[in-house]
Parts: sequence; C-alpha cells; structure tokens
Amino acid sequence: MSFTLLLAYILAIVLLIGTPGPIVALVINAASRHGFKYALATVLGSNLASLVLLATAALIVSGVISLDVDNLKWISLVGCAFIGWMALTGLRTELKRAAQHAAVMPQVQIRRHSAFFNGFFLGVSNPKDIVFFVAFFPQFIAVTPDFKLSLVVLTLIWMVADFSILLSYALLMRSGVFQRHQRTISLLSSAFLLCIAVLGFVYTLIN
Repeated sequence: MSFTLLLAYILAIVLLIGTPGPIVALVINAASRHGFKYALATVLGSNLASLVLLATAALIVSGVISLDVDNLKWISLVGCAFIGWMALTGLRTELKRAAQHAAVMPQVQIRRHSAFFNGFFLGVSNPKDIVFFVAFFPQFIAVTPDFKLSLVVLTLIWMVADFSILLSYALLMRSGVFQRHQRTISLLSSAFLLCIAVLGFVYTLIN
C-alpha cells in the first residue's frame, strides 16, 4: 500500500468535504432548527447517499455501466428544486418566528425519517458528484496493487471522513456561541441553500 498516496487522498477529501456546500449547509440548518438528533439523522441520510454515488462511480470506473448525460441533467434539476423548497421552508419558518417576537418558540416536530430522507435525497440528487468521483478516484487508484481493493479502501475512507466531518458540524452547533445565534445561523444557512439551488438550476440549464 502506498501510504504517501493514501495520505494525499485523506487530505484531499477532508478539504473537499469540509468546505461549506449544500450538504454542510443542510446539516447546519437541521441542527440550528431542530437540534442534534435531527441533524444526526440528516448526516446518516447524506452518508448513505455518498455510498450510493461512490458505488455508482466505482461501477463506471470498472466499465460496468455508462453515464447518460440527459438523465443526469434532469436529476440535477429535481435536486435543485428540492434544495430550493427546503431553503424556502426554512426561511419562511424563521421569518414567521421573528415576526411574532417570540423569545422561545417550540420546534417544528418532524419525524426522524424525514431528516434522513432530506439528507439522502439532497446527496443522491446531485449526479455531478458521480462525474466528480469518476474523475477523482483514478488519481488514487494505485493506493494498493489491486484495483478492487483500492476501490474498497478509497470508498471506506471517504465514508468515514464524510460522516465524521458532517457530524462535527452538527456537534459544533451545540456549543454556547452557536446556540446564542441559532436563529441567525438558521436564516443564513437557509439563504445559502437557496442561492445554491438557484445557481445550480441556472448552471444545469445552460450546460
């Protein structure tokens, strides 16, 4: 096993996953609006989506299946619409609470499987991640002499890093500093998700 290549891979995915994006924004939004348990369910859903995308990318790299560009485009548009819907729901809820001038408002009760679904659907509805994985994996496929073993190693490391980093964001929201600015963080994360949805929708249409 090439430990130098493995270390480079770990560093790369930590930077990629840790950089704020739609999934990070969703986890922060879930934690700020509904608490840690809801955010944890969101992380688990997102983690499962990553596994699905990684498995699909592995099959493509192995030559088992091929990409359909038109299908990827439609799935991407549906994903953008879903992100936009979640963002608008969050903004509407927080603005309504602010308008009522309530110091403490009861949280919206949503079943845990809804949080899991949100995380999974947002993750899996971004088919461009498959293209990214297909381009990304071959750079590190020589981490072991065996092709299949390398795919397994790279996938497992990605899954562990993905879960750990997203969970860290959820845990961070439990600190006193973030709790004091809970509503502001919720509004900002919802607004960020809305921007991602709009930009993603426009980008998909013009490409």
